[in-house]
Amino acid sequence: MSDKIIVYSTFYNPIEASIIKAKLEDAGIPCFLTDENVATINPLFNQAIGGVKLNVFEKDVAQISTLLADDLELEVPEIEAEQHDDKIVCKQCGSTNVSYGLATKNKHSWWVAVLSILMAVYPFKANKCYHCYKCGHEFN
Repeated sequence: MSDKIIVYSTFYNPIEASIIKAKLEDAGIPCFLTDENVATINPLFNQAIGGVKLNVFEKDVAQISTLLADDLELEVPEIEAEQHDDKIVCKQCGSTNVSYGLATKNKHSWWVAVLSILMAVYPFKANKCYHCYKCGHEFN
C-alpha cells in the first residue's frame, strides 16, 4: 500500500474527534483532523462542511479499525446506584437515568400560549417535569 492519506471517519462533535485523535497518537499512529477549527468556532457550519474529518495513512486503516472497534459507539452512562438514595424511577421503563428540567413535549400550557399570542411576545412560562434519558418519557 502507498502512503496515501484518506479520510477514515467523520465526526459532528469536535471533542469526540479530538479524543479519537489522541488515542491514535498514543498508539503511535500518525493522524490529523481537518475542519476542526471551523466546527469549533461556528458549530452551525458543521453540517455544511461535512463535520470534522479524521485523516490517516491508508496503510494504517486495519490497525486503526482494530484499535477503535470498541470506541465507535458512545452511550449516555447510567447514574450509579450508590450515589443517590432518593432516586426517581421512570414510570414507563424503570430506568434511574432521570432528571428534572424543562419539558420538551408539552412545554407551554394553553393559557400561556393564548396570552403570548395576544401580547405578541415569546411564551413567558414553561412547564417543568422529569425526563427519562433512556426512553424519553416525561412525567411529574
